[in-house]
Amino acid sequence: MRKFLVVVLSLVAGIAHAQEVNKEEIKKEVVRILDSINKAKETAIIAQPVIEPTLKKEEKDHWYEKISLRGYAQIRYNGLLSTNDKVSCEQCDRSWGTTSTEPDAKSNNGFFIRRARLVFSGQVHPNVYFYFQPDFASSPSTGINNFVQIRDIYFDISFDSKREYRVRVGQSKIPYGFENMQSSSVRLTLDRNDAMNSAILNERDLGAFFYWAPSKIRERFEMLVKDGYKGSGDYGVFAFGVYNGQIANKLDSNRDLNVVTRVSYPFVVGSQIIEPGIQAYTGKWAFTTEISPGVPVNANKQYVKDQRVGATFVLYPKPFGIQTEYNIGKGPRYNKETNSIDVTNINGGYVLLNYKWDLGKQLLYPFAKFQYYDGGKKYEKDARSYVVRDYEIGIEWQPLKALEFTAEYVIADRTFEDSVLPNNRQQGNLLRIQAQFNF
Repeated sequence: MRKFLVVVLSLVAGIAHAQEVNKEEIKKEVVRILDSINKAKETAIIAQPVIEPTLKKEEKDHWYEKISLRGYAQIRYNGLLSTNDKVSCEQCDRSWGTTSTEPDAKSNNGFFIRRARLVFSGQVHPNVYFYFQPDFASSPSTGINNFVQIRDIYFDISFDSKREYRVRVGQSKIPYGFENMQSSSVRLTLDRNDAMNSAILNERDLGAFFYWAPSKIRERFEMLVKDGYKGSGDYGVFAFGVYNGQIANKLDSNRDLNVVTRVSYPFVVGSQIIEPGIQAYTGKWAFTTEISPGVPVNANKQYVKDQRVGATFVLYPKPFGIQTEYNIGKGPRYNKETNSIDVTNINGGYVLLNYKWDLGKQLLYPFAKFQYYDGGKKYEKDARSYVVRDYEIGIEWQPLKALEFTAEYVIADRTFEDSVLPNNRQQGNLLRIQAQFNF
């Protein structure tokens, strides 16, 4: 019996000792696992800041954060209430009137796509900005419409962090005339005035231009467009540049570069903003295919004097506005008395009165304009001679940011003469309408 008890007690003691050993091992194992988990957490916390900047850097490199796309299209109809289809303006709108020499000629004033443009732009580098604008509704002289043509392709190179000093290189608008630089998507009247616009066809050429404006004034230029005050855009307070002088999308035909300069400043006067400006250019025009057989040029046709100076005054519509410009100069012009082309004086300008009427989210702009021009147009047939006295009365309605309607009644008195039409004064009236889509 005694032996049996000894054996039992020995087994119980062994089991108890084994349990104590197992508890110690389990405890050590639990501690080891917890230490491993804590170390893994610490490693993840340390690694996390390294991963985040890499992801952010990749997001900043996405192309759509640097390049924007916008555009607009204009569809017109010029066939309402026309009293004389021979009243026309080749520079303005090829669907308006006819230049036919037939006595009973009628114009084909149907629906017409005046502009269809896309704009790609972006600050691709802190000191490099690019702008590319093709037009899908260009109308060459052949009469076939809707050709694709480059309107603008330029790069702005800035020299400071605020981008107050910059040089623009490429094909762009020439800094001459407020209405010339004002976008057609913003302008109230359907066409630009003859007097200032006859300086540069399509307002553009290939060259290099220096622009300067304080950052505060650059913001003001942007606001005057963005907030519906019909601004001209940011072409600097001071501009100076050189360009080919042969209009956009054409090779230069002489070795003489035109020189242009402009000064314009938008002053805040009480609750109003006024912008006076002055501009000038000088150069030599080279005739290519514009001259009819048998029409001599009374100068070296490769180097015909072409120079102008113009003044601008704008009172922005807050709510009543005034916009007026006038220029004088010398340039080629057809002379019907001698059937030749002479270098003569030119002069002309316009006055535009307008009103900005805010109707909640809608905008209404009644306007009236008178324009006068006495001079030639060097890029038209035989440097066509013009005397223009036009009145325009209209209204622009913007029910949506994406949609605008313009109706304009024109009372025209236009004399435009060349070797084919040496005696051609046309007077007449018509109603013109346009729908514009912004996107």
